[in-house]
Amino acid sequence: MSENTATAATPEAGDATATPQAGAVTTDGAATPGAGDATTAAAGGGKAALADIEEAMKDVVDPELGINVVDLGLVYGVHVDDENVATLDMTLTSAACPLTDVIEDQARQALTTGPGGGLVNDIRINWVWLPPWGPDKITDEGRDQLRSLGFNV
Repeated sequence: MSENTATAATPEAGDATATPQAGAVTTDGAATPGAGDATTAAAGGGKAALADIEEAMKDVVDPELGINVVDLGLVYGVHVDDENVATLDMTLTSAACPLTDVIEDQARQALTTGPGGGLVNDIRINWVWLPPWGPDKITDEGRDQLRSLGFNV
């Protein structure tokens, strides 16, 4: 089972909302360096590659907007531990969003199922609220998708 936790109102040292961890993907999609990080796929079924996780998370669609969570800028960071369990630091467009379970189920499906059992063994989502999400977090691709749906962004 996954753990849903909310971070404290003020980020602490080492908290992905303050400074991304080594081996994490930041809001701009860049991987932070770290010795032994998961930025490349390990041979023989080791840790999942962060780029592969980010790509798979594009299958997770915000149910209200119809745009994937990566291009909406809702994925703040990803870390894969030595047991190939992914911890996703994510936010929502609103803290009052009632659809956290839907997004978590989609993320679990995208990352833990598929040929060979999926990219990771399990996921945990760490719901974070700082920094707050805003339209500035949307990627250019996400903006194009929203415009095609009639949104003015």
